[in-house]
Amino acid sequence: MDEICVVTTVVDARSVADVLAAAAVAGRLAASAQVSGPVHSTYWWRQGVETSTEWSVRFKTALDRVAALVEQLRARHPYDVPEIVVARAGSGNPDYTAWVYEHTRP
Repeated sequence: MDEICVVTTVVDARSVADVLAAAAVAGRLAASAQVSGPVHSTYWWRQGVETSTEWSVRFKTALDRVAALVEQLRARHPYDVPEIVVARAGSGNPDYTAWVYEHTRP
């Protein structure tokens, strides 16, 4: 319980980001989610360089909830190949880590 994860994705609309955030928190797959943007992204797609405006969502979750969160994001994400990045993060505040763990229990 001394380690949490930050899961990040991007989508093409604020409304989609808000839905993904709300579903993950309501389903106890994340203790919290922050939506930010717009961000301007540049990336390779279908043999060329693309640019687009996207919204970023950062989910805070417990290590044992990551797989279920990633599965939910993949199922609900509008992109063919969604960016879903998982980073382990030790918390500087053990009370916050405990809060994340507590609020990701079904």
